[in-house]
Amino acid sequence: MNVPILYEDNHLLFVEKPVNVPVQEDRSKDQDLLSFLKEDLKVRYQKPGDAYLALVHRLDRPVGGVMVFSKTSKAASRLSDAIRRKAVDKKYLAVVRGNPSKNHDVLEDYLVKDKRNNKVYTAHPNTKKAKKAVLEYEVIGKKKGLSLLSINLHTGRPHQIRVQLSARNWPLYGDQKYGEQCNQPGQQIALWSQTLAVDHPTKNEEIKINSQPPNHYPWNLWDRRYA
Repeated sequence: MNVPILYEDNHLLFVEKPVNVPVQEDRSKDQDLLSFLKEDLKVRYQKPGDAYLALVHRLDRPVGGVMVFSKTSKAASRLSDAIRRKAVDKKYLAVVRGNPSKNHDVLEDYLVKDKRNNKVYTAHPNTKKAKKAVLEYEVIGKKKGLSLLSINLHTGRPHQIRVQLSARNWPLYGDQKYGEQCNQPGQQIALWSQTLAVDHPTKNEEIKINSQPPNHYPWNLWDRRYA
């Protein structure tokens, strides 16, 4: 597995997650990112036992881009707390089918998850177990019936970006789960974790890491100035 390291120190490990790799072991038993990185740390630092590495946030299996892991329990605790307080800045790039009427907007929905089918739906606010989901988007460009969006997540619900955009008839390019009516089997979902900014757990500074999507369709419809 090729996993570029974007930043590393004693407490934090930022990497570029490959697409179609599970973040941690699942029923598929495919090689997962967390186990791979633990083994990599063990080898690189010649550790006699298992290397400590904590998962503090997730990306869906088909999604690629920047992720952060904690190399110490102190960092894990402080990062998890920052995520709970919504003090972590997450920005995504997405290519959707269709053209939003507004170039900038804040979307609010209530979402419920069907755990049996691993699918999320929009719901009435009074629905049992429905959770509020908020994201902000900006249209960067439009070409050939597709739109490139920059997305700031205000909440971190499962499948949130995919569900909220699909609910407005802007399904993500390649999304087989929430855009099966217009996407073809085998198309790669066009959702990328572009920017992750966190306060360092032991230093009084912000660590901001960027990752750009691959240079192939549909990303290459636009130049790289959206970095």
